[in-house]
Amino acid sequence: MDFSFSDEQQELRELARKILGDLVTNERLKEIETATPVFDPQLWRELGRANLLGLAIPEEHGGLGFGVFELYMLLQEIGRAVAPVPVYATALLGGLPLERFGSDAQKATWLPRVASGEAILTAALVELDAASVTDVSTTARIEGDGAVLNGEKSLVPAAQLADRIIVPARDGDDVGLYLVDPKSDGVRLQVQTTTDRQPYAHLVLEDVTAEPLPGTGPGRSALEWLVDRATVGLCAIQLGVGERALEMTADYSRERVQFDRPIGSFQAVHQRAGDAFIQMEAARLSFLEAAMQLASGAGQRAREATADAVAVAKYWASEGGQFTAYACQHLHGGIGIDVDYPLHRYFIWSMQLEHGLGCASEQLQQLGARIAERGIPRPS
Repeated sequence: MDFSFSDEQQELRELARKILGDLVTNERLKEIETATPVFDPQLWRELGRANLLGLAIPEEHGGLGFGVFELYMLLQEIGRAVAPVPVYATALLGGLPLERFGSDAQKATWLPRVASGEAILTAALVELDAASVTDVSTTARIEGDGAVLNGEKSLVPAAQLADRIIVPARDGDDVGLYLVDPKSDGVRLQVQTTTDRQPYAHLVLEDVTAEPLPGTGPGRSALEWLVDRATVGLCAIQLGVGERALEMTADYSRERVQFDRPIGSFQAVHQRAGDAFIQMEAARLSFLEAAMQLASGAGQRAREATADAVAVAKYWASEGGQFTAYACQHLHGGIGIDVDYPLHRYFIWSMQLEHGLGCASEQLQQLGARIAERGIPRPS
């Protein structure tokens, strides 16, 4: 079986890397980070012009007609560049559920604008008191063809920039997805300061009129579908962050001289960097396993196996990501914490990604609970 990427996938990666490499420089990032919110409109326009924001959007709606795996490849490049643009929020959190569960009218209105970069979308998945991401206390009251939402969401990415926010809300035992205009009456956004400096907001909904995404169906299956793909999206970004931090550290250890020798020649440096490399390879392989299952549609055929693969991938992204960030900063010495030197961004991004949608210990708890529920098969 051939596990290599196709020529088209390689070309998409090279295109994304070139655009990001040309525009996302240390000097440009310093300039962007002085703004509020932190956002690079020039880079956003270039990604839209190249139709990279439409990777997972069907051609009939102006996209390239690829799938979630190609979108993950783009997110990995976003992580490598620590690029301050809401690709994760718009293309994944907003675009994927709209394409999957939205009405024809909703798709026709929003998907072409996502592909071109004219619209920014996001989704509000986190509630502060929830035991897990799929536990929802925000309520929806159905009124005619619409709904009225009440509740609070936290850490909504790019909410300050968004034209629409997808909000999971509970109607009895069912959890639907609803499209909210952040300028509607009853919506309040409170800016939140986070480790990675990227834009997040706390969302308060008080009798807010919203549009249901009609394809969500009963139960929590639509929310689980979105959370799985969102979680693996964070793994893709973390993989890009970690691999680029390791590359920077390898370059530095070849150039930095101590005791008349490059520090890369010291055994302790070999061991520390080697441990980080192994952690990131575990993150890479588990990410690919989960991403391929989601891309192949295995989530519908084998929900339990896919959920386990997603949890394993997020465990290694969290555990391996934070280990690698610390190791790379350690091997750089004092310059590793200098905010004029680019490595510090990889550290703060990694720390934020570690906890997004469940840290390593939470993933283990979920895995353990599912294994205990299923029971251990006894040999016949």
